[in-house]
Amino acid sequence: MARRRQAVTIKHVAADAGVSLQTVSRVINKESNVRPAMKDRVQASIDKLGYVPSIAAQRMSGSRSYLILALNDRERTIADWRARQGTDWVDQMLFGGMLKCAELGYRLIFELVDTHNDHVERELQAAISALQPDGVILTPPHSDNPLITGLLRKQKIPFAQIGSTGESGGIPLIMGDEGAARTATRHLTEMGHERIGFIKGDAEYALSSWRETGWIAEMKEAGLPTDGLCAEGDFTYDSGLRAARQLLARDPRPTAIIASSDHMAMATVDVAREMGLEVPRDLSVVSFDNTPMTLFTRPALTAIDQPVAQTAALAVELIVAAQRGEKLPEGPTIVPATLIERESTAPPARRTDTRRASATSQ
Repeated sequence: MARRRQAVTIKHVAADAGVSLQTVSRVINKESNVRPAMKDRVQASIDKLGYVPSIAAQRMSGSRSYLILALNDRERTIADWRARQGTDWVDQMLFGGMLKCAELGYRLIFELVDTHNDHVERELQAAISALQPDGVILTPPHSDNPLITGLLRKQKIPFAQIGSTGESGGIPLIMGDEGAARTATRHLTEMGHERIGFIKGDAEYALSSWRETGWIAEMKEAGLPTDGLCAEGDFTYDSGLRAARQLLARDPRPTAIIASSDHMAMATVDVAREMGLEVPRDLSVVSFDNTPMTLFTRPALTAIDQPVAQTAALAVELIVAAQRGEKLPEGPTIVPATLIERESTAPPARRTDTRRASATSQ
């Protein structure tokens, strides 16, 4: 029987290079207090032996764990996974966060936490005790949960708050939601739309109000009305159905609708079809998120692309910078979203065409 190959450890590297374990650890962790010649010597041994640094080896140089913990909402994430409807928030967060962690010599650990649970502190404390993370990434609605942010402050763990202005003392990052809503609205007004409806997201998320604010501001700047043109939603398809029916029942009805999620935008398209309206001839629709489903709906949805991967990568960078004692940006860091124009938007139909479509639906 062939003998199993012995795993190469940090001790083998230290012996081959003729240096201490601490010196090897400092080289692995890219610390600045190692002479270039010594760094080259240790790296040569690492390359020769094919050594892959372990987390345990990285921890030898000090108290750092080289782990970053990312938290996401348990209830919504599990619901999305079970529905299998193309939501890729978690994929994009892992894509951006993991690649940036690998680049900086860290590991990203992903955990689900129920922000509505009274025991959220105990749940989070258990994860922190087990992992000893160097930093934590919070996503909405965790970002501004005082039980979570208070515990992290008490433990002196740097934390990034995605979708937050940072009042809780973390590192705030915003995906330009207000500006994105203005961009979506301006896209429609420049096409000639004057009655533009808006479907809000879950009120628990600060970004929902930012998007509404952007829509109102852009409509006001264009001299267009907003009264009666905003409907409540919670990001889900069912809430989109209710909101779209409410907006499209108005007389005169909107010629365009901006929905605060892809699911609600899809629901809007379905309601329009129920009423005998054609998208985009009779109704233009703009979505938020730009998940894969926007490409496969018919028509393909014009959407605000949320830069989730870029934001997660930047969150990792800023946490690592905080660990190193580097100066952080003042105020929230804005990662701007962009508009992806597809087939669901077009100039509004002429008034006679609009009336004909309305009559057909009755």
